[in-house]
Amino acid sequence: MVEEENHYGKHGEPRKYDPDFKGPIQNRGCTDIICCILFIIAIVGYVAVGILAWSQGDPRKVIYPTNSRGEFCGQVGTSLEKKPFLFYFNILKCANPIVLVQFQCPTTQLCVEQCPDRSMSLLNAVMKSEDFSYYKTFCKEGVTHDMTAQVILKNQLCPAVLIASKPFTRRCFPALGLKGGEITVGNQTTFDDGVSNNRKASDLLPAVRNATIVIETRLVVMKIFEDYTQSWYWIVIGLVIATVLSLIFIVLLRFLAGIMVWVMIIMVVLVIGYGIIHCSVEYVHLKNSPGANITLRELGFQMDLNVYLHIRQTWLAFIIILAIVELVIILLLIFLRNRIRIAIALIKEASRAIGHVMSSLFYPLFTFALLAVVIAYWAITAVFLSTSNEPVYKVFNEGNMECYHSNKTCYPENYTDSNMKKDCPESQCLFAFYGGESHYHKYLIFLQFYNVFLFFWCANFVTALGQMTLAGAFASYYWAFEKPRDMPAFPVFASFGRALRFHTGTLAFGSLILSIIQVIRVLLEYLDHKLKGAENKFAKFLLCCLKCCFWCLEKFIKFLNRNAYIMCAIYGKNFCTSARDAFFLLMRNVIRVAVLDKVTDFLLFLGKLLVVGVVGIISFFFFSGRAKGVDIVPNLHYYWVPILTIVVGSYLIAHGFFSVYAMCVDTLFLCFCEDLERNDGSAARPFYMSTTLCEILSKSTEEPMAHSPSSPQDEEVPLKMRKDSKE
Repeated sequence: MVEEENHYGKHGEPRKYDPDFKGPIQNRGCTDIICCILFIIAIVGYVAVGILAWSQGDPRKVIYPTNSRGEFCGQVGTSLEKKPFLFYFNILKCANPIVLVQFQCPTTQLCVEQCPDRSMSLLNAVMKSEDFSYYKTFCKEGVTHDMTAQVILKNQLCPAVLIASKPFTRRCFPALGLKGGEITVGNQTTFDDGVSNNRKASDLLPAVRNATIVIETRLVVMKIFEDYTQSWYWIVIGLVIATVLSLIFIVLLRFLAGIMVWVMIIMVVLVIGYGIIHCSVEYVHLKNSPGANITLRELGFQMDLNVYLHIRQTWLAFIIILAIVELVIILLLIFLRNRIRIAIALIKEASRAIGHVMSSLFYPLFTFALLAVVIAYWAITAVFLSTSNEPVYKVFNEGNMECYHSNKTCYPENYTDSNMKKDCPESQCLFAFYGGESHYHKYLIFLQFYNVFLFFWCANFVTALGQMTLAGAFASYYWAFEKPRDMPAFPVFASFGRALRFHTGTLAFGSLILSIIQVIRVLLEYLDHKLKGAENKFAKFLLCCLKCCFWCLEKFIKFLNRNAYIMCAIYGKNFCTSARDAFFLLMRNVIRVAVLDKVTDFLLFLGKLLVVGVVGIISFFFFSGRAKGVDIVPNLHYYWVPILTIVVGSYLIAHGFFSVYAMCVDTLFLCFCEDLERNDGSAARPFYMSTTLCEILSKSTEEPMAHSPSSPQDEEVPLKMRKDSKE
């Protein structure tokens, strides 16, 4: 008895018997009001940031190429609507290293209707009226037939030479080819650079390489976007299939919990086993294929992920990963077989609770909708903020004389009469990039950080709202002495109203703590990326330790918040008090937590894997064209784009549905622990739990209940526990 008092004293005092306690307290007050006010102010500020970003930002900067005046080529509703392509006066200038720093070639750039399809010099074009008329379409305004080539070049009105080009991401690049082992442009191995010099076509390679490396990432993004436009309806169908599978699985789990859990376990083992067999077949099939034995290190990074599927080492890596996962799952199933039986029984009890609160199965759809709004708002605001800078113009000197003002900021409206132009007559003031000193540019980094922080805070708040809502609904089920008579008419709606009306501050407080930790982790990842090339081993070690510590801290805070929301949903106390009560309650029942909590999470995780695995295999065979007899596969650049989207989306959908079960189990577990402390199973103080749940959780830790089996009073316990104990 002394040991028990010390145990309770160390981890708080146990709950006392209260005959008036009937579940979640109805008469409650607002909690954590200060944090609620801060959250509302932060949301108002977030809206203000969005309005400011939308008023200053311009996503066209990402979509359209920009000429030397900072105008967008091909933009609808402007004079350049019919000129979608960007033409470089002197593509050779793109070989300058400054291109990779400022992301802009130091030469005049013009919007044109089409790229030049022939090569010619200005000197030759002015001699023929027909050729010069064509040449003028690639010149600035004001060029007339009576002008000489010298005047045109002196005033930099036209390029010195046209090079046969092809459009690439709305930009005109030389049409390079290969003939007889030599690089050609327009089927010629040489070209005239416009100043009476004959240049090799290979001289264009550095310029094209520098110009294209700037937009290579944008090209990949465009291809991915095109893949989404071609396959979005198939992605929706795949996600609908994942939703239906998850819902069917949850409904079957409600009625056939024991059978479905074992079916789920067997199916996961079989699906992973099939993955190992399929990867092994592909590995053997590529044995004699040319180039298949190259290593991934030799191959390097390739934007086209299909290349990796033709390498044996890729499939070997898949085999090893899947084999390790299969082995771990089988070992866990062997060593946890007894606890799995107990966890299955607990899931059965959770199924009974969900049967009385069926609307809880559809609540994740509401959470998904709110999260979609949060993610969309963050993404749109981030894009508008990143494109809210003003155009910056730099001095580019195209002459042979050195210019002291090169690369300095200039203003095109008065550059002709400026001292810079007088000092460097052959220089030009050209558009360089978007940035500069807009009226709030100095605060742009802060606004981006604020956008990221509020994204984490709002996303965590939505998740916390869902957890507290479900916890309140399932707590109403547990503490109803006679079910469903003593339960609220709409337990989920009633719990949602209580959480939003009284505990917005508590939800904001818990979400704020978690968001701060997540932002710190993001900053640590950013520092890790910056220090990749550093040679300071101690800094790398320290950063690795910090990342590990904050990862563990985030997991602990998530666990603590989850249980704090359950206690708050029941008793209506503030966050700190609820977190303390939940922590001490779990510590007083630490053995039961170790036995049941993580084992149940493991079983539910297998359910998620099953849904993702089935949908992933179907989508792989469909989009890769390996499904025989299927002729409706869309033509894609990267077939892994819809597959990855469906796999990730399926996991989120499955996680949403299975989180209902996880929340139900956690809530029932905490209520069970409270029930043990409040009541003793006697006629005066009967348990609220069913006899089945009582036997499950008491036998799982081999802890005796309040009365021994031989006690005559214990014979009355099953009758006094709950009238629905036989359900």
